[in-house]
Amino acid sequence: MPDVPDVVVVGAGNAGLCAALAAAEHGGRVIVIERAPREERGGNSAFTGGGMRVTYDGPQDLRRLMPDLTEAEWQANDFGAYPAAAYYDDMALVTESRCDPDLTEVLVSRSLPTLEWMRGNGVRFAPAYHRQAFEIDGRFRFWGGLTVEAVGGGLGLVDALSAAAERAGVAVRYATRAIALAEQRGRICGVRVRARDGSEEVIPARAVVLASGGFEANAAWRTRYLGPGWDLAKVRGTRFNTGDGIRMALEAGARAAGNWSGCHAVGWDRNAPEFGDRAVGDGFQKHSYPFGIMVNAHGKRFVDEGADFRNLTYACYGREVLAQPRQFAWQIFDAKVTGLLRDEYRIKQVTKVTGDTLAELARKLDGVDAGAFLDTVKRYNEAVRVSIPFNPNVKDGRATEGISPPKSNWANRIDTPPFEAYMITCGITFTFGGLAIEARTANVQAEEGHPIPGLYACGELVGGLFYFNYPGGAGLTAGAVFGRLAGTQAARHAA
Repeated sequence: MPDVPDVVVVGAGNAGLCAALAAAEHGGRVIVIERAPREERGGNSAFTGGGMRVTYDGPQDLRRLMPDLTEAEWQANDFGAYPAAAYYDDMALVTESRCDPDLTEVLVSRSLPTLEWMRGNGVRFAPAYHRQAFEIDGRFRFWGGLTVEAVGGGLGLVDALSAAAERAGVAVRYATRAIALAEQRGRICGVRVRARDGSEEVIPARAVVLASGGFEANAAWRTRYLGPGWDLAKVRGTRFNTGDGIRMALEAGARAAGNWSGCHAVGWDRNAPEFGDRAVGDGFQKHSYPFGIMVNAHGKRFVDEGADFRNLTYACYGREVLAQPRQFAWQIFDAKVTGLLRDEYRIKQVTKVTGDTLAELARKLDGVDAGAFLDTVKRYNEAVRVSIPFNPNVKDGRATEGISPPKSNWANRIDTPPFEAYMITCGITFTFGGLAIEARTANVQAEEGHPIPGLYACGELVGGLFYFNYPGGAGLTAGAVFGRLAGTQAARHAA
């Protein structure tokens, strides 16, 4: 069968492109099937900030990822270290130790080698300034384990990987939807696809890699698996991630795995569009809440805004916002901390009000009980332990006493005008439930426990890695790690 592609990859985001590149490197003839038109390529990856959580024992490891930095820039940054043990600890912490140990071991141990491989394929990395660092005494100090991001953010990442795939001879068919897997004698032998004009065909292949994302853009599936009210969430990313890859694999006998009632969901601008806007990217997110408070329609706080670094809480606080009356909240800051707010607070598409007094601000908080809000701020201010110094780079222990919920770190009185408030709702990024794979081959597992010959998976449709929550930047890294692995193993299977 000389004209049969060795590997067909379904999905042209970060994971799928890494799979295609790896398969091509191992001699495979590769075709990528992408449901979106070319101008909307990249899946959810295109809507991210490009942050990638990677283990490193010191600057010497990061130098291999960021050789473009000058020596003066190296001296101006305190990157610290993020050893493997810290990565394991963060994964265990946010998933309540439910993360699959084999998947986690592969993610952590292969994170740095995979990013070095990406760098070798033209992806450039830079320090995650303005998201993960604050300047103190002339040096930027990084915190929270997320130090590196792709130059150009998610769009830059997708463009670099797409260019690398083109150089490697990978063919991409856009506006083509995969609708079923082709099977022969228990082996996967291709993909049935549907073009925009409605015509269908089977693209034969010796191996198939599924990399088409979760089901976050499918309102019916969200409600079925995540629960009532999830149809009301906004989708942060692509409109095309409706669970096609998961459905096709399950129909072919694959085993479901992971946290099907869980997802990555964040605080997202209340008036953002229903799906992601590529021009704004992740700018609708609002992640500086550790430096202020959040209140609901009743004027009440409902979470510990300072429970941990935002990297370890932001992906589960969207769920908390969705659970509030009318599915919104307001984030409140005063002038002492507005200089610390992330860049996304300064975009023009923002739902923001200001006030020179708290009473004026209260009148402008749409949908909020103004009297209850003022009482909440009064009791919160009285509870702040001002004797403890404020330090945004560490969990400073500057907490509240005697109120519920508490604020465990970074508690400042809200007493210095002008005051600012930002209205948010829930924005869902990706779902945690998906397919079971063998960790060291990315081979999709059948319900009976054996691998399905010729079928591999990577990216957001893999289940078992994230439960309840998520450490920032681990998703793109997981997509790249398991994408490279899936592509390599698919090419070897095809050979």
